[in-house]
Amino acid sequence: MILPELSRSMLKNSLVLGLFAVVTVGAVTVLQQFTAERIEASERAAQLRALNEILPSGSYDNQLLDNSLEVQDPLLGTRQPLPAYIALKEGNPVAVILQAVAPDGYSGAIHLLIGVHADGRVAGVRVVAHRETPGLGDKIELSKSPWIRTFENRSLNNPEASGWAVKKDRGDFDQFAGATITPRAVVGAVHRALQYFDAHKQELLTASTAPITADQALESEVEPDEVTTHSRAGAAATRDDLQADDPQPEQEGQIQ
Repeated sequence: MILPELSRSMLKNSLVLGLFAVVTVGAVTVLQQFTAERIEASERAAQLRALNEILPSGSYDNQLLDNSLEVQDPLLGTRQPLPAYIALKEGNPVAVILQAVAPDGYSGAIHLLIGVHADGRVAGVRVVAHRETPGLGDKIELSKSPWIRTFENRSLNNPEASGWAVKKDRGDFDQFAGATITPRAVVGAVHRALQYFDAHKQELLTASTAPITADQALESEVEPDEVTTHSRAGAAATRDDLQADDPQPEQEGQIQ
């Protein structure tokens, strides 16, 4: 008599455990889907905030994230394809926002958003991720210094090619006290991005674009422990598979 009762008890317990497992897996799946949707929406909003720092609302009337194409060129500082966002006004292309990488920062790659008007003028530049020295190289952040705004309304011919350098190298752009490598790297990256735009202007401004999802835009994002990402623009950063350079020695006795 004991054995049948034991068998029934074991069967009952097995059914209970099985039902519990099914309910648990179902709940986890539903929660994961709900969380994923919220994360994607949050990432999309962060991307739009970052892009709107380059092109203010009202300067275009389309959804930038829905008018994107992937571009790939060494002038953008990486072998990886990066999204380019096309801004339209009444159906006409008015600007392009490029992602670019300055691989030669003092402490590694510096990741940038570079907006270019259709006429070739710089709409704006923002640093979205870097590892530069706090108090020195981090002045490339708008929150630390207005230096990054010196690129606005510049173009490939303003200044001339020789002027696309820091003043220490006889160029037109200021360097930071105690830090030359960082601004030198950013100036070079912006100049190369303008060269890319000039060479590909026609295809960029007439391209058939398609939406870029949050996952696509972030699939090569910089690892959190590798760089400093910034809350307003960090979601637009990309992971670069070029050199995450070791710090370079500064010349002429400067500390960075």
